[in-house]
Amino acid sequence: MKCLLAGHLVIDRIIRGSRFERRIGGGAYYSAITLANFCDVEVLTSVGEDFPDEWLDELTDRGIRLRIIPAEKSTSYELRYLDANRRKLRLLSRAAPITDVPDGDYDMVMLNPVAGEIPPESATKFKKLSNFLVADVQGFIRTPEVGPVRLREIDASFLRGMRILHADLTETRYLKNFNPSDVEVLLVTNGARPGFAYLRGKGCTYRPVEMEIEESTGAGDVFLASFAHFYSQCPFIQALKRANAFTALFLKHRDFSFSMEEVNELAMRVAVERLNDINP
Repeated sequence: MKCLLAGHLVIDRIIRGSRFERRIGGGAYYSAITLANFCDVEVLTSVGEDFPDEWLDELTDRGIRLRIIPAEKSTSYELRYLDANRRKLRLLSRAAPITDVPDGDYDMVMLNPVAGEIPPESATKFKKLSNFLVADVQGFIRTPEVGPVRLREIDASFLRGMRILHADLTETRYLKNFNPSDVEVLLVTNGARPGFAYLRGKGCTYRPVEMEIEESTGAGDVFLASFAHFYSQCPFIQALKRANAFTALFLKHRDFSFSMEEVNELAMRVAVERLNDINP
């Protein structure tokens, strides 16, 4: 299976109390390292000379191919954690936009911007590369200005026809001209609390597995990527349960040292209930 991910690799500056850590991040990063467990992955991104070479080497060592658009600076965020699931974000710098679409055919294309780097008109161009198009809302609704992250309303009609779309519950209110039935699958996460999932407009709620974790960085990206893979292989409810379990185990270990047997066992503990077509 051949997968293309588009979005900025990020220099994350993470603050938890008095502790500070600088490491690679961004939706494209977490989704890429997730999908690299299952398929051949290529990342279309932009970074500057300030981006550490060893971080790029980490990705290539995982077998991930990189298409890099040169930039003066890399995209960088400050993530100040209030607790394991709540944080404040500040954009410190932004790399070059991703406007040109590469040639080729892919089994899956995932758009995972973090700072408005993929304009809506460019997003529609990716549809020619695959009939399995996946996207995350976050980078489309964040304002691209340096400073505290602010969200903006967008005309989300360009997202119609996606195979899978992911959004945090708080992000859904910023999507105008959009309904759950506009995409095949809509995933709406809500941190550690119950989330929503829609298949062709028909909804259900799911309760994530409770897990003691130190931080939730990358949770939504791992969930989206793992669901996309599982959904390409198995039915909707089964994919939803497996993706929840896979994400929980990643957050516990902060790596992929667990087995699929553990994923399948934990997936049986994910509760899923049907909704009566109630929007989140």
